[in-house]
Amino acid sequence: MEQLTNDLKPGHAHQKLPGFIAVEGPIGVGKTTLAKRLAGSFNYDTLLEEPEQNPFLERFYEDRRSGALPAQLFFLFHRARQIQEMRQGDIFQQVRVADFLIDKDQLFAQITLDDDELKLYQTVYQQLTIDAPTPDLVIYLQAPTEVLLDRVQRRGTEAEKSIDAAYLHQLNDAYTRFFYYYDEAPLLIVNAADIDLANNELDYQNLLAYLLNIKTGRHYYNPQAHL
Repeated sequence: MEQLTNDLKPGHAHQKLPGFIAVEGPIGVGKTTLAKRLAGSFNYDTLLEEPEQNPFLERFYEDRRSGALPAQLFFLFHRARQIQEMRQGDIFQQVRVADFLIDKDQLFAQITLDDDELKLYQTVYQQLTIDAPTPDLVIYLQAPTEVLLDRVQRRGTEAEKSIDAAYLHQLNDAYTRFFYYYDEAPLLIVNAADIDLANNELDYQNLLAYLLNIKTGRHYYNPQAHL
């Protein structure tokens, strides 16, 4: 079994850990924070989306109509390269927690691109060889649009200052539709509206205990906030 850090309570140590976890959800919901915490608890490496590396992202948030295609293609090529590098020499054995699911890449394309751009994007996507591994567990974090907007505004990232409620609502709806049909891997849907996985240890430990018992199927976790 993988080496464990002190974040795992003694009662968890005997449980079989999921080999590859993907954390997903709309912007502001806390997926990168949770991915990093899980990696620390399990002593896993991370595979992160790194939106700050996308030079087109700020332009996209300011003018979604003109900035969508380059931002989308940059993310597609970046994720495809990450997965390719992960596959080479079985590097995947050291990369265990991701804050994105490559399957959902087309979700963004469908809500941001016009018809001609979407056709171009889909042509490029089909030409790429993306041999992505199937996660042992997918965690989908949910929160209402107003919660997402508040979190995005509070973290104050320059590139995100133009994000509005209308876009977040559209994104939230797209995620809901996507995961309604998702059945490629065990899925944990988490109501993250009232919990603080970054700063509240009890919130995090309760979620950790819950996810360690998931082996198959679809599960819903609707926790209460802990002060």
